[in-house]
Amino acid sequence: MSIREPTFFILTALAKEPLHGYGIIRTVGELSEGRVKLQAGTLYAALDRLVGEGSVSLDREEAVDGRLRRYYRLSDGGRALLTAEVELLRKNASVAAARLRPSPAL
Repeated sequence: MSIREPTFFILTALAKEPLHGYGIIRTVGELSEGRVKLQAGTLYAALDRLVGEGSVSLDREEAVDGRLRRYYRLSDGGRALLTAEVELLRKNASVAAARLRPSPAL
C-alpha cells in the first residue's frame, strides 16, 4: 500500500520527535525541499485521519500565549507504516534504476 506524499512527509517529520502543527508544517517544507506546502486546515484534517488510523497520537498539550498547542508523535503503527513505505520506495527506485541502465551492446 502506497501512501500519499503529504502523509509520507508528515510521518517522516514526526519520526524524530513530537511536534506541534506549525512545527510539522515547517519540517515538512524543509524535508520536501518546498515541494509539499501544507496549509493548517489540510494538516489538521490529515492529523485527525492519522490519529483515527492509529499512525499518530497526541503526545501532549501546552498553553502558549493563551492558546492551546497540541504536540503529536508517531505511534508504533505509524513507524511500521513509514518503514514499509520506505522499503517500497527503495524497491521501486531500484527497479526503475535497473531499467534505466543502458543495455550492453550485442
